[in-house]
Amino acid sequence: MDKKDIYEHLAKIYLDNSSTSTAKKKQETLEDYRLFIFIGIAILVVLGLLFLIPFSRHKPVRTENLIVLAPDAIRLSYNLHPAKKEIYSFDLQKANLSKFNVLGFALKKDHYADTISLRVELVNAFNEKSEIYIRDIPTTWKEYKILFTEFKSISNWSEMSSLSFVIEEWNTKENSGEILVDNVRFFK
Repeated sequence: MDKKDIYEHLAKIYLDNSSTSTAKKKQETLEDYRLFIFIGIAILVVLGLLFLIPFSRHKPVRTENLIVLAPDAIRLSYNLHPAKKEIYSFDLQKANLSKFNVLGFALKKDHYADTISLRVELVNAFNEKSEIYIRDIPTTWKEYKILFTEFKSISNWSEMSSLSFVIEEWNTKENSGEILVDNVRFFK
């Protein structure tokens, strides 16, 4: 074996070892990337599921003495030129309100010159419907508490279907505007 053969043999051994270690490093790096990609995808899936869960800002909060339908203000914007009334309804999902006796909420209107009345309507599963009109709504927040006894046409409170706030064309001076309804709740 001459010098040239020895150098070629050593070069071959060196290159084989270095390419093997490089391949091992590439394999380890690829496995690390796969792990990071897997963790990233898992995090994105979890975050995506959290955002896909339907959150409703008007989901009722129930306690023994109180049901809160809307803790945040609801904007009832109306433009009565094409329509004759605007309605905002809560689906009560056959709620049993027989343990409660008061509907509470706060109201205010956006424009001082507008004279407006708001119809508050309750309907049960037996299609008994009763309504109350709130007149002279102020431009500053005013708390309203309506006893269930004022909803005279409802005899059964065990399966309530809906609560609606209705703005009708014949009950406003202006044809457009806004009413804010806040803290809608049932209590004893």
